[in-house]
Amino acid sequence: QVQLVESGGALVQPGGSLRLSCATSGLTFEDFVMAWFRQRPGNTREFVAHARGTGYYPYYRDSVKGRFTISRDDAKNTAYLQMNGLKPEDTAVYYCAAGKRTTASMIPSEKYEYWGQGTQVTVSS
Repeated sequence: QVQLVESGGALVQPGGSLRLSCATSGLTFEDFVMAWFRQRPGNTREFVAHARGTGYYPYYRDSVKGRFTISRDDAKNTAYLQMNGLKPEDTAVYYCAAGKRTTASMIPSEKYEYWGQGTQVTVSS
């Protein structure tokens, strides 16, 4: 049984930092693209970043470029999202997702077979 478990969400002040973790089990981690999505209040789920694996560059949505960093540790079957310079508009439930690696775009949520339960990030003073 595949499981993705996020952690690290919290209440943080604007300008602060958080590191989200996504621990996986039950899948061959190195075969999967790992991604983070988020769902802001009143909005649909949106792509944040993905990491295809060794030898590939990560990819980010424009609004988080230069502030967020996605990484993965294949030895620990875990993905991370380091978030710096947080803004109130980053407030959302953040979801980790895993999708089989293909040459096609990995931005659409439909590309991902497995999802975590989500972790709340609130940016507020």
